[in-house]
Amino acid sequence: MNHVAKVIEVVGTSETSVEDAIQGAISRASETIEGLQWFQVTELRGAISDQTIDGYQVMLKIGFSLNDD
Repeated sequence: MNHVAKVIEVVGTSETSVEDAIQGAISRASETIEGLQWFQVTELRGAISDQTIDGYQVMLKIGFSLNDD
C-alpha cells in the first residue's frame, strides 16, 4: 500500500521561546486536523525591542495522513 500525506504551512508565535511557538502552532493545528505526523521548521524570525528579544515567529510545514473514507 502506498502512503499519501498532505502538507500545510502554519505560523506560530510566542513571547517566550521558539519551542513555545512551535508547540502552539502544532497544538492549534491538531484542533482541526487529525493524524499530524511530522513538522519542519522552514523559517525562524524574532522581534527586537529596546535591544532585547521581544518575540519569536516560526513558520512550519506540517504533514498529516489523508483519511481513507
